[in-house]
Amino acid sequence: MAMNPLAMSACTVTNALGRGVAAALTALQCGATGLRRCDFEETDLNTWIGRVAGLEEEPLTGEFAAFDCRNNRLAWLALEQDGFSAAVDRAIVRYGADRIGVFIGSSTSGIRATEIAYSERDPVTGSLPTHFDYQHTHNLFSVVDLTRRRLGLTGPAFTVSTACSSSAKAFAVAHRHLQAGFCDAAVVGGVDSLCLTTLYGFNALGLASTERCQPWAAGRDGLNIGEGAGFALLEWAEPGDERVLLLGYGESSDAHHMTAAHPEGAGAVLAMQQALTRAELRPDQVDYINLHGTATPLNDAAEDRAVLRVFGPHTPCSSTKGWTGHTLGAAGVTEAVFALLALEHGFMPGTLNTRQIDPALGAGVILDHQRRPLHTALSNSFGFGGTNCSLLFGRRIDR
Repeated sequence: MAMNPLAMSACTVTNALGRGVAAALTALQCGATGLRRCDFEETDLNTWIGRVAGLEEEPLTGEFAAFDCRNNRLAWLALEQDGFSAAVDRAIVRYGADRIGVFIGSSTSGIRATEIAYSERDPVTGSLPTHFDYQHTHNLFSVVDLTRRRLGLTGPAFTVSTACSSSAKAFAVAHRHLQAGFCDAAVVGGVDSLCLTTLYGFNALGLASTERCQPWAAGRDGLNIGEGAGFALLEWAEPGDERVLLLGYGESSDAHHMTAAHPEGAGAVLAMQQALTRAELRPDQVDYINLHGTATPLNDAAEDRAVLRVFGPHTPCSSTKGWTGHTLGAAGVTEAVFALLALEHGFMPGTLNTRQIDPALGAGVILDHQRRPLHTALSNSFGFGGTNCSLLFGRRIDR
């Protein structure tokens, strides 16, 4: 039996491509990357990043001053785009503020605030500076608290932190809360911002490329870290609904290794199969797959095997990490919005920066932008250590 679908009533996204959905759509359609040589604060790394310009000059002030940190600035910036807060206001009128949940994914939250605080410790006592406010910055719940306060919502609210699948899993969490009757609508999203921990951490693991990332390429050598924020308003779909719908989702855990994915993509297979089952769709009814596609040698190989096992070699797919970099906890919602744009505007983005597919890989990866009507799109988010989530979006179709 198919799950009850949820409609994406409104959405917004901000990342290295710019502020708002229109900036992302323009870049995706014309192939303009948001990646730049690493110029984040005092870092000294030979890599590329996806940085959101202007965050340094846009502090949170007034009643929200306690929340001021890079991560929460990014969340606030995204909430101000695309008329999203106005859409939530209309939902409050329909359902009530206590009947709208807030579920947001983040992998590191405002950890940059803690990094700064530790760099400013008292040289004698080691005490952290008095201005450091862990609760409203680094705390994983802080971005949810800021979001619900900014939007005036009082329903169920919590953070999902499962590495790179975090904000994809937020969609699944929202569906379960609506299905259980805890709320009638949900704001889902993801926010992750640049910090030294992730930049130096991935570099230490040998996973940060010195070039623009090249998913599925023969010479791929790693990822580029990006930052981003995105939100969507989910409501029950109505008869004859013309909006893009969340038709299915799948979640799994590899339980294979602390950091590496299962080499055969075993958990990824389960997540994609669950999404198809919940949507009551066959693999040949999926028109496009937005791959997790980080451009690391092992992860791309594992995802390739999983896609081949579920879909075979002919379903068109691509990775959009070459536009934004890997936005970690924000990747799920970012690429969910990209899937929505592909469905609404009838196109499949290519795989930016990649010119030659690794001959050892067999999935139907496309390199160049293609225009065609789409009815369904799958978005994969596979996190550090094998925490997996696949989201299946589409219009209502005859089964």
